[in-house]
Amino acid sequence: MKQQKLKIKIFDKEYALLVEDEEVAKELASYVDTVMEETKNELPGQSTQTIAIIACLNIAYDLFLEKHKSKQFINQASEKVKKIKLLLNESNIVVDPS
Repeated sequence: MKQQKLKIKIFDKEYALLVEDEEVAKELASYVDTVMEETKNELPGQSTQTIAIIACLNIAYDLFLEKHKSKQFINQASEKVKKIKLLLNESNIVVDPS
């Protein structure tokens, strides 16, 4: 995919980016801006750097939770597949009617 220039605004500051998917980049920028604004509202009077670090930690925490959920889902799905395979193997047992 071809990269294109895109200007985004986060926390009242404009940034020029090279992006492959403009819509995804805009959505990410909006998400980061929202987290920054929420953090600023929760911590009035803090420096921009402190707000940025806390916002990054909040975003990292969200990512950590999603990765954990995904890992749990994969583990549960794997266990169910193992059980299904076991049941299928057991059902292939031929019982001699005599």
